[in-house]
Amino acid sequence: MINRTLIRTRVVQTLFAYYQNPGKTPLTARKELMKSFADTYDLYFILLDFINELTAYAQRQLEEQRARARATHAEWEPNRRLVDNRFAKQVFENRMLRNRMTEQQLSWDSGMPAVIDIYHQLIDSDFYRKYTTAALCTYDDDKRIWKQIYQYLLQENAVLEDSLEEMEVVLDKANWVTDMDVVQSYVMKTIKRFQEDSTPDTPLLEMFDNESEIAFATTLLEKAIEGHSRFEELINRHLKGWDADRVAYMDRIILEAALAEITSFEEIAITISLNEYIELAKAYSGDKSHQFVNGILTEILRDLKEEGLFKAVALK
Repeated sequence: MINRTLIRTRVVQTLFAYYQNPGKTPLTARKELMKSFADTYDLYFILLDFINELTAYAQRQLEEQRARARATHAEWEPNRRLVDNRFAKQVFENRMLRNRMTEQQLSWDSGMPAVIDIYHQLIDSDFYRKYTTAALCTYDDDKRIWKQIYQYLLQENAVLEDSLEEMEVVLDKANWVTDMDVVQSYVMKTIKRFQEDSTPDTPLLEMFDNESEIAFATTLLEKAIEGHSRFEELINRHLKGWDADRVAYMDRIILEAALAEITSFEEIAITISLNEYIELAKAYSGDKSHQFVNGILTEILRDLKEEGLFKAVALK
């Protein structure tokens, strides 16, 4: 689930925190890096469990409506299509989801404002009315309504973002708001994987697709820390008119991570590495940082190639 783009982002963030705190060790940095991945993985389960929370809230609303109807002796015919949704039942029964939520003590307790807000948006939506009033409802219809909920109601939802920020504090997590869009895309992929005959043992996405991704993450962090002095020297040598003390600290970290990758992973194409770190500069540094990062990296790589040190920079 966690791809290399996210790995690079987390390594850069971990390095930034590492050099801000002289008391940290490489082992501490590695532990923080792995926790950041676990936090993102927990967000995947939280967002998938939203199906259970919204369904449970809808059930409570039906029970309150039933109680009011009885108290006033009014006729009332409940529409149970959402609460009896077959796909939602599969998610509720999924053992991998239930185990993760229990083991990590994850819950929506502090995020209920988002559940309530999205429920009311849902019942006012045209796609919900079509779903609940259709003459027939297939399993595909049950899945489709949840795809629509995630696509139309969870994206760019300010109340959800506020709730996730609150949940981060309560559950000791990080980056949930910034990771929400990319993790939601994985939730959508998970929804597509379910079939009408899916069982409670249906596997969900793993944190990493394979061991090589974990190795990439830990090695990249290790090589960046090991090569810090050498990379700093390379960067300073190529500033050419820039005041070394005024270069944005995040730009330096991005450059060092890029150099660690380029000089340590021969199997990764140079253009891929360059493009990834240029995009990181766009997302996490100043307006013109991507141009600066691109220019400095290009000059450093040109010199390394001429010196015969390309892909094999000495880190002493």
